[in-house]
Amino acid sequence: MVRTDCGFSQSVFELFMASKSQPDQPLPTRGRLLGLDYGTKRVGLALSNLDQTIATPHETYHRRDLVQDARYLARVVQEYTVVGLVVGLPVHMSGDEGEKAREARAFGNWAAQATGKPVVFTDERYTTAQANEHLAAAQVSPKKRQALRDMLAAQILLQSYLDSTRRNSEPGALA
Repeated sequence: MVRTDCGFSQSVFELFMASKSQPDQPLPTRGRLLGLDYGTKRVGLALSNLDQTIATPHETYHRRDLVQDARYLARVVQEYTVVGLVVGLPVHMSGDEGEKAREARAFGNWAAQATGKPVVFTDERYTTAQANEHLAAAQVSPKKRQALRDMLAAQILLQSYLDSTRRNSEPGALA
């Protein structure tokens, strides 16, 4: 069996990628949401407050395998009484979904299954660039930036989602 860069065997990874795509499910309007910035090696996590008005960075999780990743996500969901997942979707400038967006969508659907929580997907264009700009402006060293970038990107995408749902508009839309 071939190993992928995140430690999955090829057959398990194919099952992961082939998970059924589900339409966005409505999230509860009250309770903590977990923002996930998907990556093959790391996942950035952010949490909202109970009123779903403020997102804060939580941590950067280093991927291991599907079993350990599922245990970790289930523990975070239980520990913080998370009611729903918000997964960033890296779409192209045209709005089309490429391979990375399909991977993020598969990951989000898998995470929803692993945690038993509903999932929605949100546009995450520029979140990593924004995170890098914030970290550079704060004069964080390049080495420390890598450790903080993913969780900060998760905070930015979750905050964008929270702001858009309060206005019933798309993320980034003007009020």
